[in-house]
Amino acid sequence: MKFAIQVNEGPYQHQAADSAYQFTKAALEKGHEIFRVFFYHDGVNNATKLTTPPQDDRNIVNRWSELAAQHELDLVVCVAAAQRRGIVDEGEAKRNGKDAENIAPGFRISGLGQLVEAGIQADRLVVFGD
Repeated sequence: MKFAIQVNEGPYQHQAADSAYQFTKAALEKGHEIFRVFFYHDGVNNATKLTTPPQDDRNIVNRWSELAAQHELDLVVCVAAAQRRGIVDEGEAKRNGKDAENIAPGFRISGLGQLVEAGIQADRLVVFGD
């Protein structure tokens, strides 16, 4: 089965980010395909490389980056939601006059069209969070 995943909650405010990660990892281990993971609303906070949890806590951002590297996942962050929350890649930083980028490895910024395409291409769109 081909899944598209939508994550609407941040990494430490809600169980949704952990659940989305665990679902994605389990689906891949069972041989399913993940067409795309789309981070929307507060879910874009899963993409900031500035997250620094305590050493004895899980690092959800790093988990997503590592999973993306292992399985060549397409981790897409909604551009409008990201800009509102201060998450920018090199192009967005330059375009908006910011002096730095803070997107984590494996993530990319794009528009809602990527979510629509994922919904069309996948057999199932699974949404985590409100």
